[in-house]
Amino acid sequence: MKKNLLLFAFFVSFLNCNLYSQIKEMIPYQPSKTEILERYKKALLLDKAVKNTVFKTSIRAQWQSDGKSFWYSNVLKDSIIEYILVDAGKGTKNILFDEPKLRNALSSVTLIKTPQKSLVIDSLNYDAKTSSIALKYDKNYYQVKLSDYSIQKINSLSKDKTKYPSLNRQWQRWNSFQTDSISPNKKWLAFIKEYNVFIKPIAGGNEIQFTKDGTKEKPYGSLAWSPDSKYAVGYHITPFTDLPVHYVLTSVANTTRGELHSQPYKQPGDPFTTYEMYLFHIENQKTTKVNAPIIDFFDAPELHWRKDNPNYFTFEKVERGHQRFRIFEVNTQTAETRSVIDEKTNTFIYESRLFTHYGKESNEIVMSSEKDGWRHLYLIDAITGKEKKQITKGEWVVRSVDSIDEKKREIWFSASGMNSNEDPYYIHHYRIGFDGKKLINLTPSKGNHLVSFSKNKQYYVDSYSEPNVATIIELHRTSDGKKIMDLEKSDATAYLATGMSLPEPFHAKGRDGVTDIWGIICRPADFDPNKKYPVIESIYAGPQDSFVPKNFMDRYTTEMQSLAQLGFIVVQIDGMGTANRSKAFHDVCWKNLKDAGFEDRILWIKALAKKYPYVDDSRVGLYGTSAGGQNALGGLLFHPEFYKAGVAACGCHDNRVDKQWWNEQWMGYPVGEHYKEQSNVTNASKLTGDLLLVIGEADENVPPESTYRVADALIKAGKTFEFLPLPGVGHSDGGPYGRQIKRDFFVKHLLGVDPPSRNTNELNQ
Repeated sequence: MKKNLLLFAFFVSFLNCNLYSQIKEMIPYQPSKTEILERYKKALLLDKAVKNTVFKTSIRAQWQSDGKSFWYSNVLKDSIIEYILVDAGKGTKNILFDEPKLRNALSSVTLIKTPQKSLVIDSLNYDAKTSSIALKYDKNYYQVKLSDYSIQKINSLSKDKTKYPSLNRQWQRWNSFQTDSISPNKKWLAFIKEYNVFIKPIAGGNEIQFTKDGTKEKPYGSLAWSPDSKYAVGYHITPFTDLPVHYVLTSVANTTRGELHSQPYKQPGDPFTTYEMYLFHIENQKTTKVNAPIIDFFDAPELHWRKDNPNYFTFEKVERGHQRFRIFEVNTQTAETRSVIDEKTNTFIYESRLFTHYGKESNEIVMSSEKDGWRHLYLIDAITGKEKKQITKGEWVVRSVDSIDEKKREIWFSASGMNSNEDPYYIHHYRIGFDGKKLINLTPSKGNHLVSFSKNKQYYVDSYSEPNVATIIELHRTSDGKKIMDLEKSDATAYLATGMSLPEPFHAKGRDGVTDIWGIICRPADFDPNKKYPVIESIYAGPQDSFVPKNFMDRYTTEMQSLAQLGFIVVQIDGMGTANRSKAFHDVCWKNLKDAGFEDRILWIKALAKKYPYVDDSRVGLYGTSAGGQNALGGLLFHPEFYKAGVAACGCHDNRVDKQWWNEQWMGYPVGEHYKEQSNVTNASKLTGDLLLVIGEADENVPPESTYRVADALIKAGKTFEFLPLPGVGHSDGGPYGRQIKRDFFVKHLLGVDPPSRNTNELNQ
């Protein structure tokens, strides 16, 4: 009996200990005023302590004319700069010059003693044959032999005039395209006079007037020559002048009056200038209207002439509403057109990510499409419009095209999501044939990669890292991707010695229960795992990209890490509706910007709290700027059961008020009732949480009235909120002052303690 009683007492004691432990773990972190003051002071000290503790996170290779050597500089502790010379052919690297000797050489010729701090050189040529350097110093140029450091003044640095393989840039295709006013054969000059088209012989002679109906209200313009100089292409233009938006600067020096500023600003639904295409025939002096749709979205397009038959050219047209992309071919003999490519979608075509490359030696087009559900590259017959080959394929995304080699029929591109064992957003670089074969991964190591090719593309520098893995920088050979040598590696030892931790990547299932949602976590340096800390989400759900930092010591994590030191778990997440995943993942945003991936974000934070009991998912706030400002308020309005406090800076709170090009891309055209229904202004009366609105009065990106309309609606609904207008500030989170007020806001509303009073200098008492 006694034994049983002892066992029972032990069992009760065991239960009580575990119950106490569980209760202890569940204690919400709610610091006292004294403790929070200490946290502010420690956070400030940490911000200072971590500066200049991590080095060698990137290099900028300065390739030399020999095609195999380059130099770069490293900024080290105490602002010491070292200059490194690399010979890619030999696989060696050395200090570029003896700095004391170079100092003495420069002092001897300038008769001025050089500063004791490291020399700062940004322009330098290295000559391996003569073992000398030419450099710019103090606005003058010098040649220095490295064998004896003899020096002489020179007039300038020589320029490398070698023609290198060009890189393909995904240019802004919708800027108005024009050729030189002089014809390619240098015989004709095309110009606009009194709103009409004139062409005259350069050698002398009378000008030829091709049009007579051009007026100020409807002029001709945007002329472009055919490569054989037989035609000029131009447009009868109906201009539309964008209406202005305004803002008032309230604190202008030397005046007692506010200063009104205005700028043209196209909003969703506003008309565009239109272009009707015409051909101007030099031989018979004939003007012909092309039987083509009026271009009523963006400007005059670039023309692509067939090399084998200059009587034909193609141009691209995106329909307003972003649901149809076409490539038209024009027959200059008949002025008739036909559709070569006609791609349609029920949601949207992301026009800024469209890539097209027109073969110079063949009638082929390499173009991107998401028609199979992922962004991939296709080889198209430019005459028939038929698909010759899907070049890339799989459940991954082509991110960009670096270059195309038509002779070798190779494409150099970057992609993400191909490696199943890592974050699907990590970028890798590849080479592939036009036939979709011989795929080579130039950057196989795990991590997010940034590649920089030599001018002749024989070598490349590969920098890769993860948010919690230091940067490694390597030199590779392009032909087979083989690593030649290690260049640099970052070291976070000094950073971690301050007590700070690196952000932790974390993923959890999204709303469909299948798709992984990725984000990062930042913790206080001294967090206690037995207490539960409020969560603050840094949010930006703009559909134009993905936003969670993927690199080591990314500058965007600095504010998150600093904010966490006040006693928060700070996170950032890419939910559905953002880019760089599947088409279905992205399509969530279509006519649905208020969604902002919140279902995925909430599930992610709940999964985080399940894994880490010190994460308090009952106290969650969020903050953001621009589209993130819209999202921050949207979280409070549409998910009040989860988000309790938010700071919304310069938000595009009503998509009818914001810029046309961004909002119509995602919300569609024409402007329908869904714009109004999803507006933060329309839904302002739903506010139940704590809100801080921040607006810069000089915002030229998102009109300030977007935020003021929210404030007006909140006032009319009798809601309580905080409002921070910033005189003279543009599109911003408010800068240092705005970030200070944001921190105070979350301390008050999520930690339940008054922030320090700066009016009484409480932090220094």
